Amino acid sequence: MHATLPLLKQSEFPAIQRKELETLQVNLGYLCNQTCLHCHVNAGPRRKEIMGENTVQTVLDFLAVSNVETLDLTGGAPEMNPHFREIVTGARTLGITVIDRCNLTILEEPGYEGMAAFLAENQVEVVASLPCYLEDNVNAQRGKGVFGMSMDALKRLNTLGYGEEGSELSLNLVYNPQGPNLPPDQAVLEATYKTELKHRYGIVFNHLFTITNMPIQRFGSTLISKGEFASYMQLLKDAYRDENLDGVMCRSMISVDWQGFVYDCDFNQMLGLPMHGEGKFRPHLSELIGKDMEGHPIAVMDHCYGCTAGQGSSCGGALE
Repeated sequence: MHATLPLLKQSEFPAIQRKELETLQVNLGYLCNQTCLHCHVNAGPRRKEIMGENTVQTVLDFLAVSNVETLDLTGGAPEMNPHFREIVTGARTLGITVIDRCNLTILEEPGYEGMAAFLAENQVEVVASLPCYLEDNVNAQRGKGVFGMSMDALKRLNTLGYGEEGSELSLNLVYNPQGPNLPPDQAVLEATYKTELKHRYGIVFNHLFTITNMPIQRFGSTLISKGEFASYMQLLKDAYRDENLDGVMCRSMISVDWQGFVYDCDFNQMLGLPMHGEGKFRPHLSELIGKDMEGHPIAVMDHCYGCTAGQGSSCGGALE
């Protein structure tokens, strides 16, 4: 059962326009070694969608002539794409900051033991999902044994210098609520995470990002099955804050799917929601090389309330 249909309707969400493009977020495919309940991509070990070498080159061609400062790599597990190292080194050669949205456990899988060292060598910023500092909570949301592997991966990253004071290797963690709730205060939760992970496991990191669960795909389906979809949407709408509009990530970022087609954000990509004013259902990144998108309207629907509710939510955490 899919959760997209309740969202595909006229929305009262305010109209917004794109600012200068700063970040290119690229989904390298839906293949993943995990199957998490909160995953809005429906990623998993059986997914076959993987970005090919030609599309990877298109991404690098786009970056070479743009003012984009950051390449944000996501998935699935982006590291499982066979061209992952190619796109990372290509972007770093161009002087672009690279973010790897890592599920941590991939760094402990057979065949990927050298991935952490590769990330460190290329000064890739690691943004790692860790929905709790307690073992039972993490395993309940992400699968049996995930917590232990995650701790091992974090220790591996710390050994390489990630998250250490004075190091240029940035390690940020991501928190998602386990149910139909808004995230708690980001600063307070970050302090708790740092205390607990340091005390229990000797692990250090830079920042914690709290991200609101979007009512789409796997999480949306779970809400529907439990009869909680309407109440969660109402929660997001009731918590809407107009001051968050200026900082929503879609204003300075575009999202590229595994085939190279472009959307206003990762969530719109998962819904197949086309960009406005591009003349076709899904513009391809190759058609946007050298094109100025500043001022273009952004496609919005009810799920957009998730980014503006409470303290706000983005791929970089709370907006406040």
